[in-house]
Amino acid sequence: MIELSAIRKAFNQGRENEFWALDGIDLHIEAQKVTALRGPSGSGKTTLLTLVGCLARPTEGRVRLAGEDISGLPERFLTEIRRRRFGFVFQQFNLIKGLSALDNIILPAYPTGQPRKQLLERAEELLARLKLGHRRAAKVEWLSGGEQQRVAICRALINDPELLIADEPTANLDSHLAREFMAILEALAGDGRSILLSSHDPLVTGSEVVDRLVEMRDGRIVDDR
Repeated sequence: MIELSAIRKAFNQGRENEFWALDGIDLHIEAQKVTALRGPSGSGKTTLLTLVGCLARPTEGRVRLAGEDISGLPERFLTEIRRRRFGFVFQQFNLIKGLSALDNIILPAYPTGQPRKQLLERAEELLARLKLGHRRAAKVEWLSGGEQQRVAICRALINDPELLIADEPTANLDSHLAREFMAILEALAGDGRSILLSSHDPLVTGSEVVDRLVEMRDGRIVDDR
């Protein structure tokens, strides 16, 4: 599905504080699999996710999506790829306060030009599936942490993406809510959804839901199993 070849990523390049977050990554991410990136803070997990999700470009190397080199595409094309092919669940959820759960979910789909009625039907289906239909009209700041995460997952799925990307999805959840998240992940994986996530939470990385565990340290892959 996605192939990264000889990827290096620098921040503050050419300055005294130059830092190479990724240093020689070769990785093939398979479709319809759950792949987890594990490593300490600063190992490059989040940076790698941003490259896969077209949120950033590599300093060196190539990123290929379904065999097509997308590394040098203009931003307008990368924006379209992000919108239609990837869904993102961020560590802080990044929901918009003042908007209802339902409005937060359909927001990323507006640029696709789909009729609002169709978007609402899709959002209602997702809310029902994640047992959150009764909170559709609540402003997101009124929701619990677990409810906010489920809204974030619905939002990530509204455009029916090929790949769901989650960065430390259980970092702000207690053990009970982390297990709930993994149950949701298991259901999505059962549908054949491709999932890429980063975590150092044993409840995530040790789960049977994870098909592949990639260990990272100092911007490199040190184990892949």
